[in-house]
Amino acid sequence: MNLLPSGTCFYLSVVICWLTSRVDGSLWYMGTLGSQVMCDNIPGLVNKQRQLCRQHPNIMQAIGAGIKDWIGECQHQFQNHRWNCNTIERDHNVFGRLLLRSSREAAFVYAISSAGVVHTLTRACSQGELQSCSCDPTKKGSSRDAKGAFDWGGCSDHVEHAMRFSQAFVDAKERKERDARALMNLHNNRAGRKAVKRLMSLECKCHGVSGSCSVRTCWLALADFRRTGDHLRRRYNGAVQVVMNQYGTGFTTAQRHLKRPSKNDLVYFEDSPDYCIRDQESGSVGTGGRVCNRTSRGMDSCEVMCCGRGYDTSHISRNTKCECKFHWCCAVHCRDCKLDVDVHTCKAQT
Repeated sequence: MNLLPSGTCFYLSVVICWLTSRVDGSLWYMGTLGSQVMCDNIPGLVNKQRQLCRQHPNIMQAIGAGIKDWIGECQHQFQNHRWNCNTIERDHNVFGRLLLRSSREAAFVYAISSAGVVHTLTRACSQGELQSCSCDPTKKGSSRDAKGAFDWGGCSDHVEHAMRFSQAFVDAKERKERDARALMNLHNNRAGRKAVKRLMSLECKCHGVSGSCSVRTCWLALADFRRTGDHLRRRYNGAVQVVMNQYGTGFTTAQRHLKRPSKNDLVYFEDSPDYCIRDQESGSVGTGGRVCNRTSRGMDSCEVMCCGRGYDTSHISRNTKCECKFHWCCAVHCRDCKLDVDVHTCKAQT
């Protein structure tokens, strides 16, 4: 087994570290015997995390399988920005040195990863993939909403169970450290968890004569993770820069005229780099070689993306479907056409 060097989990969500502890691109086998060996050999875990890891190998496996989803969501949210939630191959962690800086990007990564753990475990519970949980057992009997009375039925997603495990496991290291950065991580972890719960919705099925809704059966359902990503992206845009209070127990805003951050806000300490050039110290990989939009005025424009360095244009041919026609019944036939397009990429730093 190729293990990470000792200490590489420092200031990292253990979930991220666990992803980088894979062998040959696949998850370690997490059988009853193998789980203790694996959990004992992941560097950076505190005792509480090792204990939970050994006790719940199937939960750890579910988390590992879901990590690609929240990394993909992070990359979707920032695909047109200088920082695009890029991952780094063959580094000690998938985000390089980015997470060593207490920036708003680090705040987003912690929030989306914490949310991803909750979402993944909640879904696994409802789908019967875990022995320790299933549907929410508290959603039974009758209740009311703005539309009137309804009966609980179906399978309500058991988000509370997932939130409890996520808090116990992901937060354990930060709770042991209790320094300024640990408090920041704890705050953003919680904001991510709360986002998943906040976006749950009541779904109902109507029963009654001629499809009337005289009787409703309802259940609580998770929102698609894209909505969580959109929500946390808005929180990223409005993230609050903070400093520690005089007692070292919490935050106050860096700019006194701004309101204190709520539990739903993302918080950060340090200004972000501009991500224009490669800088190993800050974790920036630069924008050299990134595709930009010459006609845009937004963040994906060549002027903004390339940081004024200019861009190169290449002419390429792409295969595309064209002249599509509908044939009764029921098929669509298209021709394969070649489309010549210009692709603009940012010049590298000189």
